[in-house]
Amino acid sequence: MKFFTALTLSSIFAGASAFSAVAPNVGNTEPVDKSLKGIDSSEGVFDPTGGDNGALIRNNNDEVWVPQRARPRRNRKNATMRGMVRENIVTPSNFIYPLFIHEEDYNQAIESMPGCERHSLENMLKEVGEAYNVGVKTFVLFPKVPDELKTNLGQEAYNPEGIVPRALRLIKAAYPDSIVCTDVALDPYSDQGHDGVVENGKILNDVTINQLCKQAVCQAQSGSDVVAPSDMMDGRVGAIRDALDSEGFTDVSILSYTAKYASAYYGPFRDALDSHPGFGDKKTYQQDPANGREALIEAALDAAEGADMLMVKPGMPYLDIIRRLKDATPLPIAAYHVSGEYAMIKAACERGWLNEKDVVMETLTCFKRAGADIILTYYAKQAAQWIEQDGLF
Repeated sequence: MKFFTALTLSSIFAGASAFSAVAPNVGNTEPVDKSLKGIDSSEGVFDPTGGDNGALIRNNNDEVWVPQRARPRRNRKNATMRGMVRENIVTPSNFIYPLFIHEEDYNQAIESMPGCERHSLENMLKEVGEAYNVGVKTFVLFPKVPDELKTNLGQEAYNPEGIVPRALRLIKAAYPDSIVCTDVALDPYSDQGHDGVVENGKILNDVTINQLCKQAVCQAQSGSDVVAPSDMMDGRVGAIRDALDSEGFTDVSILSYTAKYASAYYGPFRDALDSHPGFGDKKTYQQDPANGREALIEAALDAAEGADMLMVKPGMPYLDIIRRLKDATPLPIAAYHVSGEYAMIKAACERGWLNEKDVVMETLTCFKRAGADIILTYYAKQAAQWIEQDGLF
């Protein structure tokens, strides 16, 4: 036992010596004469400490000195200090991981979203398991629906044997403690490529809500923990809440896409679902990117109608909206780090212009700093792995 202990300790010290031999790069290690006297060879160089009104003075050690008591840099002087005073920390429990699914028995890469795929249901379970093991336990499902199942009324949205209900049952059976969210909107199921029912170029608000209620109840029956209406129809949150409650699903939460803007950042997502608008755009129901106060109207309505959480989409270009909603409501706020934002980071990192890990973690932290409690991001699993590797969670 003594030999084992000695051997172990000697190994540890040998390892410590080897480790300490590699000094960190700290730049210049030569002492700096902080008096800065005699450093300029030419005459007439401005001396900031000279004259009756010098920009700097000299301390008791004859060193140049700015006589300022408050120095914020003291709280940044090393990693331990910075960690102690850090205001916002991102953890895997903050993430919702969006997963694209399709009916095929293989995965299919999404060209405009490098690293993302349309998953087969079998591989979806594998992806859920990998994310779950690094602390990401909340997911949201987005289906690519075959064209032959798409209709103007979107009836496939509430087919109990459709791809989303089957995916829900699989995930909840394998990972019963996970939280699975489901998108409530007709665009994946619409032959018009819009979030609602179309008539003569107009999206019919109340007719659409009738279909959304069927969709939400079908999802709840299949095990959805959170329904997330992304359609932006007026009054849909209250109708969905009443529909769920009337069927006994009072514990199913509503994560409302409260401030969903008619953004140019959604293109890669629509590639993933093959759900580009068949005509026109979505500006008659999604919010105008120029408007901020309008989000407060939507937030007040959604809260009054029974929403449990409110979402802002997109994320980074709308940090001001996240903050406005955070200040206006006690409800949790979600930010969607959307496909266009993801694709821009990927493109820059593939070209070597940005460090992917650093820029992603900064981006996710910015959401927290702005007021987001929840972050939907395609980087959820990878970010959780980075957080684990760095020992931050």
